[in-house]
Amino acid sequence: MTGRQLHLNVNILASGAHPAAWRSPGGHPTAVVDIGHYQRVAREAERGLLDAVFLSDGVLLRGNVAAGPPITALDPAVVVTAMALATERIGFIATVSTTFNSPYHIARTFSSLDHASAGRVAWNVVTTRDPGAGRNYGLAELPPRTQRYARAAESIEAVTALWDSWEDEALVADPASGVWARTDLIHRIDHIGPFHSVQGPLQIPRSPQGRPPLVQAGGSDTGRDLAARYADAVFSPQQVLASARTYYADIKSRARAYGRDPDTISVLPGLNPVVGSTEDEARRRQRELNALLGDDRLLAGFAARFGIDPAELDLDRPFPAHLLRPTGDTYGSQGFDDAARDLISAAGHLTVRYLIDRGIAAHRVVVGAPEQIADDIERWFLGRGADGFNLQCDVYPGGLADFVDHVVPELQRRGLFRREYAGTTLRDHYGLPRPRSRYALTTAGEASR
Repeated sequence: MTGRQLHLNVNILASGAHPAAWRSPGGHPTAVVDIGHYQRVAREAERGLLDAVFLSDGVLLRGNVAAGPPITALDPAVVVTAMALATERIGFIATVSTTFNSPYHIARTFSSLDHASAGRVAWNVVTTRDPGAGRNYGLAELPPRTQRYARAAESIEAVTALWDSWEDEALVADPASGVWARTDLIHRIDHIGPFHSVQGPLQIPRSPQGRPPLVQAGGSDTGRDLAARYADAVFSPQQVLASARTYYADIKSRARAYGRDPDTISVLPGLNPVVGSTEDEARRRQRELNALLGDDRLLAGFAARFGIDPAELDLDRPFPAHLLRPTGDTYGSQGFDDAARDLISAAGHLTVRYLIDRGIAAHRVVVGAPEQIADDIERWFLGRGADGFNLQCDVYPGGLADFVDHVVPELQRRGLFRREYAGTTLRDHYGLPRPRSRYALTTAGEASR
């Protein structure tokens, strides 16, 4: 395969992306705490040659657990370790917040995971917007958005410096000479900033990827800037291709302004595929899942996503556009709000039920036969609205198996997706070079003098 390559991750959301997945015939009611379930999904993703398994995270119990399981429960680092032991090539993207964790802890965790997985791990950088999560960490109020992003940028600088603090040649481990490491190639980072003071070095030799890749979801202006400055992959909510193209071009332009090669950054919108042998079968599958949830919960979940009173909505009447907040006035993620606004503006006077079926309260939903879903992916990929997608299947593992068995071969037939892994690390999957330690340049310069 030559030329630009489509990238596909799968985001494991417990039993599935649909909130009624745990009640469906193919669902798993206790998936959220079953390590074996995560391993099965990871093996399915590897069978489909996907780039990575993505694990979102939340550090609070949210939602009505009487009516269904939370989206996340187990620590992503534990889950990644278990999945890595059950697979050989698939990568893993784990979420850790910079608002609640110190750079040394983050650097050590991901270096450990990279060693444990033989180089298949990336860090999804989040700043956390939920006040309830802050209260679990002793914060009566979360810092304002600008401060959270400033802290995230500093955290990334300190974490990557710690990953570089051992040069590749520092580990000797030679029993004959009795030398285990060259201390002249191990460096303190002596980071002092507004939020962190970190001496270093890391206590772990440099990991297989050198630095694990960085992933970020940038929706707001500050989020986009952080993503363009640091991220190797960007996870974004997009509903309309025209807006996705604008977002894509903006991220690439910002990256170029930071002196980066924009082609090394993968923009990966979320995509929820519902696969059937025909479009009618796929839509029947979606209706059956919706029926398990019930109209009241469908409407309540949609309304809660946008901070709207459900009493102001009717599933079978057009969405009252005046209820959508102005740009910048967000209940949660600005990226999700912007995507919703784009779809409502583009779709016109469509019913709330239709908007829910399109995924307006989450990521874009595409329902259809394998060829239809491949058509959609190809249109966005060739139209420069995406470099690939972060898939969220309705039910795991069945929804992913359907995608692997029927959509992946269609994408391969069109020459859009790999037929085998080209390398062994996650950097290899994304076509990213392995960076040298920043300190290696200094050491080389000193040795030449």
